[in-house]
Amino acid sequence: MTSLPPLVAPSTEPLSPEELARYSRHLALPGIGIEGQQRLRAARVLVVGAGGLGSPALLYLAAAGVGTIGIVDDDRVEVSNLQRQVIHGGSDVGRPKVASARDAIAEVNPHVTVRLHEQRLDAGNVLDVLAGYDLVLDGTDNFATRYLVGDAAEIAGIPCVWGSIFRFQGQVSVFWATPPGGEGVVYRDVFPEPPPPGTVPDCATGGVLGAMCGTIGSVMATEAVKLVTGAGRTLLGRLAVYDSLELTWRHLTVRADPQREPVTGLLSGDQAYEAFCGLAPVPVGAGAVRPAVAGGLFESLSGPTAEGRLAVDLAQVSEESGGRGLPGAGTVLGAPVRGPDVAPSGVLAASEDVDPPAGPAPHIATRAPGGPTGRGGTTTSGPVGAPAGAGPAPTSLTPRELAARLADPDDDLLLLDVREDWETQIVGIDGARVVPSGVYAGPDARAALADLPRDRTVAVLCKVGGRSDRVAGLARAVGVDARNVEGGVLAWVRDVEPGRPTY
Repeated sequence: MTSLPPLVAPSTEPLSPEELARYSRHLALPGIGIEGQQRLRAARVLVVGAGGLGSPALLYLAAAGVGTIGIVDDDRVEVSNLQRQVIHGGSDVGRPKVASARDAIAEVNPHVTVRLHEQRLDAGNVLDVLAGYDLVLDGTDNFATRYLVGDAAEIAGIPCVWGSIFRFQGQVSVFWATPPGGEGVVYRDVFPEPPPPGTVPDCATGGVLGAMCGTIGSVMATEAVKLVTGAGRTLLGRLAVYDSLELTWRHLTVRADPQREPVTGLLSGDQAYEAFCGLAPVPVGAGAVRPAVAGGLFESLSGPTAEGRLAVDLAQVSEESGGRGLPGAGTVLGAPVRGPDVAPSGVLAASEDVDPPAGPAPHIATRAPGGPTGRGGTTTSGPVGAPAGAGPAPTSLTPRELAARLADPDDDLLLLDVREDWETQIVGIDGARVVPSGVYAGPDARAALADLPRDRTVAVLCKVGGRSDRVAGLARAVGVDARNVEGGVLAWVRDVEPGRPTY
């Protein structure tokens, strides 16, 4: 992809003496100069997510002199955010992130107009929110919102700068369906299918290098500045993969899928995008942009609740230099990249806060009235060895049901906490047996499963329900009456012990 023309026309009002002094380092740059700075002043940029990626992007967009910045986020600042979300400070804990970010931007550059969108994007509001902006930066941490923002940007005809992070790796690219004078590529071209729910690690467990958020977020801001001013060559048609441990960048060519139908309307129905990602029941009558998904996703949905924060983007792509695949990359859980001249390989990156897999869970579920597969209304054929005709056994219980059973002196239920030790030090439930979920997927898995009792119920707990659901499935496959605690310890705090710490 060659350089693109400037996205935004320059403002007609000359720069003030104060602005000339503030932006003097920009004014000396070829490709920006006074005209480019006036383009930045006239630009309207929407940033979705004021978290790890949105924080540095917002600060640098403001410092660069972007005239209007919109911020979309419905979360509040938590202590655990401060390790990487640098736009917020200790005094902001408990405040809405949009308000905290607005105040930080005002300190950086009082010339910037900030618009706050303290709401969760959905199919009913996203087009209205995007209206009036020249481009959008997607720093979100879940697949449902990524597909939603990508579809909305395609409908609105504006570019989308996208980033994703996990542990020591990150990805960043530019998506645009209809760039002037060039071939467009959008998020659905690169990631046509979300990974199966519950098969993604999380930053709460796997971790993320806070400083790397600054690296990827700053690149996102740089791409936005290049799009606005027309300077340089953007990442449209390329996906940049960053490895902070090796301090390397790989550029991977991405192409439009010639067989993909253009997005002309959003998925319809409440939680339609969550359903597309396997996080909610499929809405009746969901129509537009509903591709077929391998594995019967729309026939049998399972996984964590819609509040679970998904974390991994897996793609099959090729390096620009010769189309070679990434060493050691696999296609397990991957969404195939569509398009010509693309050789298979795999790229891993991720974002924040969802429970990781504990390995494949060989339990067969059938849909029961009132709930999709794998959720509260799920039933199975029962533990191995259950008496014939005993009927389906429950596979989950709510936090309140767990509390009632723990309080019953005649109930010998075993509570198995599959979180990491450090997580249990933040908040735990008295009497739980702690065995990290990774044990059940490692070389000691057989022994760990054999250690579980067959003569009493085992309630399996994690942070939000993903890891525990996997471990419970493994346990049921070997004859244990294992039940997933819905919503994990966060739901326990919400429903049973409000006021206890969360993370």
